[in-house]
Amino acid sequence: MSKGKINVSVENIFPLIKKFLYSDHEIFLRELISNATDATLKLKHLSSIGEVKGNIGDPKIEIKVDKSKKTLSVIDQGIGMTHEEVKKYINEVAFSGAEEFLEKYKDKDNQSNIIGHFGLGFYSSFMVAKKVEIITKSYKKDPAAKWSCDGSPEYSLAKSDKKDRGTEIILHIDKDSTEFLEESRIKTLLEKYNKFMPIPIKFGMKDETLPLPKNAKKDAKPKTIQVDNIVNNPNPAWTKKPKDLKDKDYSEFYRELYPMQFEEPLFNIHLNVDYPFNLTGILYFPKVNNDLNIQKDKIQLYQNQVFVTDNVEGIVPEFLTLLRGVIDSPDIPLNVSRSYLQADSSVKKISNYITRKVADKLISLHKKDRKAFESKWNDIKVIIEYGMLSEEKFFEKYQDYFLYPTDEGTYLTMEELKKEIHEIQTDKDGKMVVLYSSNSEEQFSYIQAAKEKGYKVIILDSPIVSHLIQKIEASNDKITFTRVDSDAIENLIKKEEENTSKISDKEKKSLEDLITKIIPKEKYTVKLEALASSQFPFVLTQPEFMRRMKEMQNTGGNSMFGSMPEMFNLIVNVNHPLITQILKTKTSKKQQNLINQTLDLAKLSQNLLKGEDLNKFINRSLNMIK
Repeated sequence: MSKGKINVSVENIFPLIKKFLYSDHEIFLRELISNATDATLKLKHLSSIGEVKGNIGDPKIEIKVDKSKKTLSVIDQGIGMTHEEVKKYINEVAFSGAEEFLEKYKDKDNQSNIIGHFGLGFYSSFMVAKKVEIITKSYKKDPAAKWSCDGSPEYSLAKSDKKDRGTEIILHIDKDSTEFLEESRIKTLLEKYNKFMPIPIKFGMKDETLPLPKNAKKDAKPKTIQVDNIVNNPNPAWTKKPKDLKDKDYSEFYRELYPMQFEEPLFNIHLNVDYPFNLTGILYFPKVNNDLNIQKDKIQLYQNQVFVTDNVEGIVPEFLTLLRGVIDSPDIPLNVSRSYLQADSSVKKISNYITRKVADKLISLHKKDRKAFESKWNDIKVIIEYGMLSEEKFFEKYQDYFLYPTDEGTYLTMEELKKEIHEIQTDKDGKMVVLYSSNSEEQFSYIQAAKEKGYKVIILDSPIVSHLIQKIEASNDKITFTRVDSDAIENLIKKEEENTSKISDKEKKSLEDLITKIIPKEKYTVKLEALASSQFPFVLTQPEFMRRMKEMQNTGGNSMFGSMPEMFNLIVNVNHPLITQILKTKTSKKQQNLINQTLDLAKLSQNLLKGEDLNKFINRSLNMIK
C-alpha cells in the first residue's frame, strides 16, 4: 500500500475557475465589492482596537468605468496588502484572508462582519476580463505593490508608486463582456447586489443644490455643486434595533425595497436574534385577499448585507413566501458562489424561528387591538390558513386565535364559536356542527334558511378551505364542518322540523315516480321531505364528503374524486303549494315544464345554471309568462 498527496495543476484548475465558478458572470462585481468591503471593515476593526493609529477618515468604495480604455475599476480605502500578502492571498488559490483574519482576532471582540469565506471571489474577475491588475498599499509602512495577470498561471509582481492606503483592482474587459463597460449595466448590478452594503459605494458624481442663505437677495439663485454619487444605503432599517425605529421608518424602508409598489403593507415583523444563530430582518404583510397566485420571491436574502437571492425556499416556510421584506444572517450556509442555500440543520432552525416569530406577532396584534386586527383579517387570512395547513408548529401555536368570520360581519375564535352553537347545532352523533358558506352570494338562500332556524353561519371562502377544515376536524373529534348547501345539514333540519306532510303517502309515491322520470337519476337523488311551507319547493344539496374531496383534489388532493361526476340531492318539499299544483296539473307536458322550471330555479340559486340549460330556462320562462 502506498500513500501520497494529490497534486492539483494550476494550469488545469484556472480555466475551470474562470468558466464555471459562478453561474452568472455578473457576480464578479458583487465579489470584488465584497472583498473591498472586507478590507474596509478590517481597517475599521483594527482602528477600533488600536492597531491602526491615527484618523482613518470615512473610507468608501469607488467604482469607475473607462470605455475608452475598456477598463472597470474597484477602488477601496481599506487595509491594503503588502508584497507578501499579495503572494499569500492572491497567488494561493482558495486561501481566504477573511478566515485567517477572523481566526487571528477571534478573541478581540471582533464585530467586523467580514464577508469573505472561500477565498475564490477575486478570481471571478477573470470571467469578464482578459487581464486584471491589482495596485495596493498596506496600512503598514511597507511599499505599495502592483500585481498583474492575463488569465494564465503566469503573473507579475512589482513595486508601485501608490501613496494612499487601499487597493485598486483594474479589470481590462474582454471583448465578449463589453456590456460591463456600460454605466447603466453597472448601475443595475449595484442596485441588485450592493444596495445595502455596509460601506458607502461611490459611482460617479451628481448635482446637489445648496440651500440659499437667510440673507440672500430675492433674485438670488441657488448654487449647484458636484458631489459623490453614493448608490447604497449602508445602514438599512433591519440593521437597527426595533426600539430605535418608528412606523414611519418601516414604511420608508418598504418604499426603498419596493419603489414601484404603491399599496402600503398592513404591518411588519422585525426579526432580531443572536442565539443560537444570528439573524436580522424585517418581514411585511401585504394585502393578499383570496389570491394564492400572487407574486412570490419578494423576500430578499442577504448575508452580512450582501444580496444572495430572492429565492428563499427552505429558509422561509412556504406559506411566508407570500410576504415581502429582508432576511440577513451570517449563519446561512451557502455554496461556494454564495448564490444558493445548502442543506444544513441551521436552515431548519432558522425556518422554525421565523415561523414562531410570525405566530407570536400575529397573536400579539390579536390581543393588543382585536378590532384593528379583525379589520385586516380578510387581507391576510389566506397566508394564515396556508400556514396552519402546511406548518404543524404554526397550527399548534395559532389555532386558538384563528378567526372565523360570520355572515353578520363579526369574528369569532373557535372557543367563542362553540359557545354560540352549543346545543342548537349538534348532529345525531353528538358533534357540534359548524355551518359555513364558501360563497355568501351564491349560497345566500341557504344562509337565510339556516339563519331562520337560529343557526350561526361562518364564511370560509378561501381556495384551500376544504383542506384546512379537514385538518381542524382531525385535531378536534367533537367538531364537524358542514357547508350550508350540503346534505349533512339535513340532520339538523330534521331535528328542528317535525312537520306533518300535507299530501298522502299515495300522492308521495306518485310524485316521486313523476319526478324521477323527468330528472336524470345519474345526477340527482330525489328525497321527499315535509319542510316548512316557507321553504323552496326544490332544494339542491351536495354530498358533503364527495364535494369536499373534489374541492381538495382541485387544489392538490386525490385525483379519483376529481374525475367522478357531480352528484346532488334533490330535496322536494312536499308541503310547498307548488308541489300540490304539480300533482293537480292534468297534462304531462305541463307537469314536465313545472318540474324542469322548479329544478332550474334550484340550480339557479346555486349558480349551476349555465350554457344551453340557462337558455332553455329563459325560453321556458318566457313561454310560461305568455
